[in-house]
Amino acid sequence: MIDVKDLIEQPEKYRASQEARGEDASLVDRVVEADAARRSSIAGFEQLRAEQKAFGKRVAQAKGEEKQALLAEVKDLAARVKEAESAAGAAEARLAELQRAFPNLIVDGVPAGGEDDFVVLKEVGTPRDFAAEGFEPRDHLELGELLGAIDMERGAKVSGARFSFLTGVGARLELALMQLGLDLALENGFVPVIPPTLVRPETMQGTGFDVEHDDEIYRLERDDLYLVGTSEVALAGYHADEIMDVSAPVRYAGWSTCYRREAGSAGKDTRGIIRVHQFNKLEMFIYAAQEDAEAEHERLLAWEERMLGAIEVPYRVIDIAAGDLGLSAARKFDCEAWVPTQGTYRELTSTSNCTTFQARRLNIRERVRTEDGSKGGTRMVATLNGTLATTRWIVAILENHQNADGSVTVPAALRPYLGGMERFELV
Repeated sequence: MIDVKDLIEQPEKYRASQEARGEDASLVDRVVEADAARRSSIAGFEQLRAEQKAFGKRVAQAKGEEKQALLAEVKDLAARVKEAESAAGAAEARLAELQRAFPNLIVDGVPAGGEDDFVVLKEVGTPRDFAAEGFEPRDHLELGELLGAIDMERGAKVSGARFSFLTGVGARLELALMQLGLDLALENGFVPVIPPTLVRPETMQGTGFDVEHDDEIYRLERDDLYLVGTSEVALAGYHADEIMDVSAPVRYAGWSTCYRREAGSAGKDTRGIIRVHQFNKLEMFIYAAQEDAEAEHERLLAWEERMLGAIEVPYRVIDIAAGDLGLSAARKFDCEAWVPTQGTYRELTSTSNCTTFQARRLNIRERVRTEDGSKGGTRMVATLNGTLATTRWIVAILENHQNADGSVTVPAALRPYLGGMERFELV
């Protein structure tokens, strides 16, 4: 959630953020009005409660007819107190509703606009010229079938569309990718975690997902639990309602299976494993002090780039425009790998700085130290996330490292995790 106090003190920066996102800037005014109504209703309730307490003392001291008359007034006052309490509760709920709907305040420098208004920050590597090499590249699914690595047909038979079996070298490649990423995470102080993949609604909402209206989320209605689309969700809830020590950033690497309905992409990328309902992912998640968040975001991006360099695929880094950030992110960088058969870059990984947005929803704080070193009050921490490896990476590896006969050369960094294997051969 946004900081309502900060919004009231600096409404113009929130209006600018909304405008950059292409969202309704008048939401700022509605939050200001709702907060004023909340304050007024609470003040009215507290005043009536004070009167009620004072009146109670008069009743206790009165006798006879005077006491009977005062008791009648007490009954009327009690009804007014109850009504004022209800009004105060409704005003608080209205403010909370607006606060939960308000997107995170973007970081300075984020491009304005929507999905197509990203800014390319860099391009690394040169796409192969397959024509010059004398053959037409095969797509990842054809390669996966030739190698005995991907079986979409049986995935559909067992589970339906957009499910697959990774078999043989396909299964080994995914595990190798994940282990390579995990080793990089361990090298940089991350604590490995295998988190739950089912979470409560308050955890899903706390991370910034709209459980009522998000068609991408799988829900188990009988248990009122949700399947996560990223281990970010469970890791964000890990320290809910806690006071943390983030004098040094707290870093977790969550390895989990993830689930997405992909309801908003009907008919898009239906071939192969680019958009599937179930996949595995190694997700970095960081809790940090507010002033350390932007530096940690740069580090997350650098670690993602190290992984992309290790798998030796051409890629680019883009700065996502404000209107495509989603509710929680204040800034997001995507790393997109070149996919030869599509002749374009496709997202493999992203990293987001969520500032204090998720922490405020989940009540995750740090203890503030005063100038003399003693303990002071608390404030919200910042949270960040980024992906080190996921099933989709197999697409880029197979297509970029294929050979004319359909075999695939294994990137050198992955060979130690594959028993020294240098090529995936046709089966």
